[in-house]
Amino acid sequence: MRLVVGLGNPGPEYHRTRHNVGYRVIDAFAAKHRIELPTHEKDAMTGRGRVAGRALMLAKPLTFMNLSGKAVSSLVRAHLDSLEDLLVVYDEIDLPLGRLRLRERGSAGTHNGMDSIVESLDTGHFPRLRFGIRGSTYSKSVDLARYVLEDFEPEEEPIVEEGVAKACDAILLFARGDLRRAMNTFNREPEPEGRSDDDPTPPDAG
Repeated sequence: MRLVVGLGNPGPEYHRTRHNVGYRVIDAFAAKHRIELPTHEKDAMTGRGRVAGRALMLAKPLTFMNLSGKAVSSLVRAHLDSLEDLLVVYDEIDLPLGRLRLRERGSAGTHNGMDSIVESLDTGHFPRLRFGIRGSTYSKSVDLARYVLEDFEPEEEPIVEEGVAKACDAILLFARGDLRRAMNTFNREPEPEGRSDDDPTPPDAG
């Protein structure tokens, strides 16, 4: 079985925020593949289904972002034989809005949720999908902790929705066991207009 975890904070007040885009991707993928997440298990809401003939579990931790590792490590111990079958989806302020980055392994960077997961698993050797949330309203002078907890701007929503759809396609390839193809496809997309990975990148928060 493969496990896909989307990071976020529980509660309706966080539903449309930048920091909850991991939840949003999981919800979109679940709706597309008719998977419900009715089970409260290991400090997360989970649901199971079969996608491309493979068993798949979706999960949204309920521990709040900074303690995500508690839920993820418990789910991994209960359901997985290998960390290669884990994919974590989360927001990334260091990427332009809607841009995806898929990696087989890596550090936590400065994302507190990922830091918690890496610490709890005692390794960063597991796949992760980062979703860019740095929009046009960002500047170096903003309070970053506040910025990531703001809702996306209305004019940003079409870019976010397009990114969510592509993230769902990337998850499908992961579920099929084709992570390399997903990386080749989604890590080489052209830049959104006016954006570049060479833009100054601020530290992450939360």
